[in-house]
Amino acid sequence: MELGLRGKVALVTASSKGIGRAVALGLAGEGARVAICARGVPALAETAEYIRRQTGVEVLATPADISTSAGVERVVEAALSHFGRIDILVCNVGGPPPGTFFDFADAAWEQAFEQILMSVVRLCRLVVPDMRRRKWGRIITVTSMAVKEPRPDLILSSVFRAGVTALVKSLANELAPDGILVNNVMPSAVLTDRAYELAARQAQAEGISVEEVLARSASAIPVRRIAAPEEFARVVVFLASEAASYLTGISVPVDGGSMRSLM
Repeated sequence: MELGLRGKVALVTASSKGIGRAVALGLAGEGARVAICARGVPALAETAEYIRRQTGVEVLATPADISTSAGVERVVEAALSHFGRIDILVCNVGGPPPGTFFDFADAAWEQAFEQILMSVVRLCRLVVPDMRRRKWGRIITVTSMAVKEPRPDLILSSVFRAGVTALVKSLANELAPDGILVNNVMPSAVLTDRAYELAARQAQAEGISVEEVLARSASAIPVRRIAAPEEFARVVVFLASEAASYLTGISVPVDGGSMRSLM
């Protein structure tokens, strides 16, 4: 299937590793030029060079913290200055610390709000006007299955990623007449550093190995395994493409069949 991504420009945030890296690589593999960002400079530079070697496309790497207004502005301005436009925006961000309700004071809630929800608000505010002028755009947010089935040990993530989902639905309705499609993708278990971090926390609490925790998680998934980042990335790449021209305002689970509800 021809996805129509060759020559498009994609901005993928938090893309030096894990899901973000896989998405940036997947888009580049379809011929899209990519702008990537992350806080860690060495990992970001390595990812940029790896994508260039693997795909031959142009990659712009901008170190930035997108939980701040200044960081978002730096990334968007760099991409627009270098490429002249942004066709595809993939809002990805790392998860806040795990914990339950009484584990966190105001500062942690405020940081999670800035990191998860306000980063998407600010990115869209800066990217959408040019998409509107050109009457074409794709915005894809990466949240979590916790927006459908909240986890008490991921209270910060569950609350603010649900807010992102509401934002996606509102923006989808508002921007569809301008040719801009806005969708959300919800990963469940994906083998990233975050997954190993959470598994290690659970393993320590139960006195078992990380491998046992991961094996137990895999056994609860109908497909009996945890997703690779590349499997998740393929869904994002499709939603970013011309082939997904009649999809907007949806939240797509990438969970191996784990979600038990009908909707």
